[in-house]
Amino acid sequence: MDRERILEAYAAIGAATPLKADCGALCDAACCRADDDGRGGVALLPGEAELLGDISWGRIERDEAMGAPMLVCAGPCEREKRPFLCRVFPLCPVIGRDGRWTVRMDARARAVCPLAGSGLRGLDPEFARGAVRAARLLAEDPEGEAFLARWAGIEAEFRKPFL
Repeated sequence: MDRERILEAYAAIGAATPLKADCGALCDAACCRADDDGRGGVALLPGEAELLGDISWGRIERDEAMGAPMLVCAGPCEREKRPFLCRVFPLCPVIGRDGRWTVRMDARARAVCPLAGSGLRGLDPEFARGAVRAARLLAEDPEGEAFLARWAGIEAEFRKPFL
């Protein structure tokens, strides 16, 4: 995916965040830390690792589930360099009933995000609208849409009941 499309998606979200205030203050920025074992991170869009360039606050690894690079944070990031999936968290892009890309609360967010229980109505509407616009922009590119579909498919597995 080309750099300009990724930057367009970033711009669609702009400076909007899940809350008008710093939501990281509620959970001590739980979504910005690796797992206790130092693993875990956020998958990167095709071409996004190159866009990040050299960063001192994280490392790039391979996300086997996504078949894509993954950023594992080692400290506070440079906010302007946050990857797409960090920018939209705790939301997950999904294909809606009308066949268009939209967003819903990511099932995985329940483990770390105190906002997850409130659903979309608990988030800043500007943030949610920006996330939808960004997902739709990315989905205009076949590589971007394939990435979003893989991400949504993995997220859907977390919604299945344990039996």
